[in-house]
Amino acid sequence: MADEQGKRLLIGLIDLPGSRRDALANLLTDERCAVAACDGIAALPSRVAVVVAHVEAVSSHEWARLAERLPTVVVAESRGDECLLPAVEAGLVDYLISPREHGSVLRSLLKRAAEHHQLAHEHAKARARLEELNEHLETHLALLRQDQQAGGQIQQRLLPQSGQHINGVSYEYCLSPSLYLSGDFLEYQAIDERFSLFYFADVSGHGASSAFVTVLLKLLFARAIRHWEEHTPETFGPEWLALLNRELIDSGIGKHATVMCGVMDRDTRTLHYTLGAQLPMPVLVTPDGELRELEGSGRPVGLFPDTRYPAYRVALPERFRLWLASDGVLECLPGEALEDRTRALHQRILSSEDVQGLRRGLALDGELPDDLTLMTLTGFHDG
Repeated sequence: MADEQGKRLLIGLIDLPGSRRDALANLLTDERCAVAACDGIAALPSRVAVVVAHVEAVSSHEWARLAERLPTVVVAESRGDECLLPAVEAGLVDYLISPREHGSVLRSLLKRAAEHHQLAHEHAKARARLEELNEHLETHLALLRQDQQAGGQIQQRLLPQSGQHINGVSYEYCLSPSLYLSGDFLEYQAIDERFSLFYFADVSGHGASSAFVTVLLKLLFARAIRHWEEHTPETFGPEWLALLNRELIDSGIGKHATVMCGVMDRDTRTLHYTLGAQLPMPVLVTPDGELRELEGSGRPVGLFPDTRYPAYRVALPERFRLWLASDGVLECLPGEALEDRTRALHQRILSSEDVQGLRRGLALDGELPDDLTLMTLTGFHDG
């Protein structure tokens, strides 16, 4: 019963002075255990690990205080000792009748009591450490949440105002992050009274790292617009996606994106566009209810070096609405296969007047499983 440092275990023996206490002390003392005999709780040495207390030496009101302080085995000379019951009720770990006749049993009880007490002490330390770590974790989570909320507000300010009318076309959207920051992003603006540009992007994943990529998109788009004269309407989108592809790969951040970039020609009512694995495909709807997906395809942006992105164009009718959605919309539609969900999306588009109407028609239940962005381009309002 030596302690962790290999020292002899100190047993506190509370009993009235006399031959009974001396005999019990001799019984418990050996090369592994030492005994500190005393006649009351107050006299117990501080290094005592376990206590043997005789019922005749401790008053009834002191048992609870002793039980709270140290593991204690109560001993008595007979079962009829009326002081034994209050001791047991106070929560003392065990009791033994006629201890001098059962020395080995008493040693076993003391050993078990000391081990249980040591385990309880270690559990208490571990629990305190766990509570301390949990408090630190809660603090860091709160700081992270504040950072994410601040980042989300900044990201919202980087987006263009919804409902803008540019060169006869209305641009409307709703963007809903699954948490605070979004991997979805979009931009549109006029070059002059004839041409306007837009892109619609969905960066892989969501959260802070994906949101940082959307800032890069905005920076590179602004830079490309400043060099608009170096492009044609047909080449602007493919060349910008190629630039974005190189930047993402060279950055080594492991992010890729699906992107549609378009150039709207007001004079010819033509949309020049390119696709970087946009999913679901953009949908063009005419006033008579005709719905068709834009043709074309393209590799994701940021995955394959030296990718060349194809140029497409479509003649726009006098009245049209072009719908774009991030792939988060597919998580909000019924069906197992992609074809089933795409068909459900088309049905809802045909019955919706705007992006808010489409959003209301989706199966949204609580938290979004992914970022969700819907966008429409409606024109021509000056035709």
